[in-house]
Amino acid sequence: MTIRHAHDDAPDTEQAFRRLAATPVGRERDVLVEELVEAWLPMAHRIAGRFRNKGENLDDLKQVAALGLVKAIERYDPDRGAFPSYGVPTITGELRRHFRDHSWDVHVPRRVQELRNKVRVAHQDLMNQPGHPAEPGVDELAVQAGLTSDEVRDGMEALESHSSLSLDAEIGAAQDGYSLADTLGAADPGFDLIADREAARGGLEKLPERERTILYLRFFEDMSQSRIAEEIGVSQMHISRLITRSCEQVRAHALGHASARQAA
Repeated sequence: MTIRHAHDDAPDTEQAFRRLAATPVGRERDVLVEELVEAWLPMAHRIAGRFRNKGENLDDLKQVAALGLVKAIERYDPDRGAFPSYGVPTITGELRRHFRDHSWDVHVPRRVQELRNKVRVAHQDLMNQPGHPAEPGVDELAVQAGLTSDEVRDGMEALESHSSLSLDAEIGAAQDGYSLADTLGAADPGFDLIADREAARGGLEKLPERERTILYLRFFEDMSQSRIAEEIGVSQMHISRLITRSCEQVRAHALGHASARQAA
């Protein structure tokens, strides 16, 4: 049986749905599903068209609607009324889930997406009330939506988070505009210096006092090895060996502690 294109509640598709309900899984059932999809596809495309101005490609929306149509056909019970009364909500729900799950630039938890929708509806309802002030407050939105103030704030933040800006996006006045990337901070090299000093502290504390003094004079007072040798009363060659050995001990101590932290 070839089914003509359905318009609203086409009587010939009702017979096909009843045959489908009585047909077990197999080739015959697949053919019936294909025929019903073809018959009701124009309706699915019309529903997809209602969402055309929400930033998604219409062809992609038609594919989502077609998927919703297949689900509706597979699940429909012909004893519970005309097919559109079940198919339209099913297809619409599939499209809304698509926007909820796939149209955000940044992943947002489903709970926050639902809060966003509740806050938006509550805001619209309040703004439509005669004589209502320009913008409702958080507490008023919470009462209207049946949410807590913190949940309203999360929903309001999500209202502004549906799409993201490129780091190359220009902000500021036209004559002195700069990009969003210009507002981002950079790593402070001072942090690495602090980390290195803390790593070296333990090793320095384990050195004898004379070696600590030599390292202090060399690296903090910027004294030459020959002058340190005069101060300490030993040869420059000996000072060089002490500096090399002390630095190796401090480095080994710092690397040992770093390896222990990583293992932990």
